[in-house]
Amino acid sequence: MDQVIIRKEKAEDVESNAKVSKWKINIKKRKLLVYTLIYAFLGLLLLLSVIPFWIVLINSTRDGFAISTQGLTIRPGRSLAENYRILTTNANIIPAFFNSLKISTLVTILSGYFSALTAYGFHVYKFKGKNFLFGVILLFMMVPSQMAFLGYVQWMTRLGLMDTHTALIIPSVAAIGTVFFLRAYISSSLSRDLIESARIDGAGELHIFHRIALPLMGPGVATMSIFAFIGSWNNYLSARIILSSKSQETLPMVIASLRAMRIWHQNQGAIYLGFAISIVPIVVVFIFASKYLIENISAGAIKG
Repeated sequence: MDQVIIRKEKAEDVESNAKVSKWKINIKKRKLLVYTLIYAFLGLLLLLSVIPFWIVLINSTRDGFAISTQGLTIRPGRSLAENYRILTTNANIIPAFFNSLKISTLVTILSGYFSALTAYGFHVYKFKGKNFLFGVILLFMMVPSQMAFLGYVQWMTRLGLMDTHTALIIPSVAAIGTVFFLRAYISSSLSRDLIESARIDGAGELHIFHRIALPLMGPGVATMSIFAFIGSWNNYLSARIILSSKSQETLPMVIASLRAMRIWHQNQGAIYLGFAISIVPIVVVFIFASKYLIENISAGAIKG
């Protein structure tokens, strides 16, 4: 009788283990299906994002006849050197490239530094009218920048800064959107107790900002620097109004003027090459800034 009971228990255990194994297998299959669908969707998004850039890069190596008659292709052509010669002959693409690079670099550095300094002041110090002043900043965020641009042009004219790169760099010192973002960021990442401890140890205010606050704000500054660089690099309207001489033109101005030239009909590959040149710095900056951002977030997670 005991042996029969033992056999029944063993049979029940085997059946229970089989059910558990089957249940685990079903869960694994469901997870595999879900992950497959997710990665397939992400792969589709990646493909849709890469295709326009790939078309620009491929067409920059083809001549105008091939682009017009053969349509899209995944194979690069053999006219890259000729397209570059045509582009540099008809447009000041290289000086414009370095003009844009200089302006965008200075705009990125100045907007990141002074916005971080302003956000640090709003977070750490207590003074009368603090909330009112921050409310004014929020108010100006809602006003389109184009509405104040005419007054800014008149101001630059009185200062004698028209047709200079300085007039395009000055607004970056007062990046309202960056200040708003970094103030919210520093409020969650920087403790006032840490500031007080540094003050007790005898550290000065600027020393505290550069050694403690700014490194902690690194991921936020890096994030906003990406948008600052891209916005400055693609800035066409302000540059077109402020700059008038050929030697001061930025890359968006030169590329916009290419369509009015004869080479648009003769060799569209040169136009695509100009687009490709304008894309490269943005991609490089985004890659490096994203890497810096991820490293800082990972470091903060480990320290926390």
